[in-house]
Amino acid sequence: MALLERVSTLLRANLNDLIEKAEDPERLLKQIVLDMENQLLQVKTQVAIAIADQHLLDKKRIEHVGQAAEWRRKAELAVQKGHDDMARAALERALSHDQLVAGFSEQAEDQKQEADNLRQALHKLDQKLNETRARCEMLVAEHRRARVVGRATQVRQVIGNDQEHALGRLKSRVRIQSAENAAASEVLAPDSLEDRFQALESEDKVEMLLSEIKTRMAPKLGTGSAAS
Repeated sequence: MALLERVSTLLRANLNDLIEKAEDPERLLKQIVLDMENQLLQVKTQVAIAIADQHLLDKKRIEHVGQAAEWRRKAELAVQKGHDDMARAALERALSHDQLVAGFSEQAEDQKQEADNLRQALHKLDQKLNETRARCEMLVAEHRRARVVGRATQVRQVIGNDQEHALGRLKSRVRIQSAENAAASEVLAPDSLEDRFQALESEDKVEMLLSEIKTRMAPKLGTGSAAS
């Protein structure tokens, strides 16, 4: 019964749940397959023993059936010879063998049921083992692929971070250069309309001041010209 309970536990095992809780899924899957193979070997051995025991019990039952029949034959012989006491003793022996026949028959039936249960368990465990082997191969492949993808993702993240940093530095340099270019453009840009009008006004002021100076100095300039 303990063996069947262990087999039942293996049959009910949920590989996905076990893998999620395992630190090393591949090692766990290999151990599960190994445990199932060991249990399968034990069940095969128990099936063989149960069948052998069943045959032995059947053999014992048949032997006692024959002995019971033989003692009944002797009882009939004793009656024919007028030996009732011997007939009674022979019949007691026959009844004793009948009880043994009943006992062995019951044990043989129980053993047959035990052998049938073990056969069913063996069949289910064999199917489960084949399914588990295939499932384990797939899960191991998935686990290894997940690790590869995880490593690739980490590499991409590292490369992405480096690229982001490089782009950030490049953008910063571009912004600085743009600011410098804008400042230079402002310095080197041609005069605006306002600047041009302001320049004209300055010229007018200069001409007005020059006229004023000439007007003030006109008498002197005229006297100087006469003296000469």
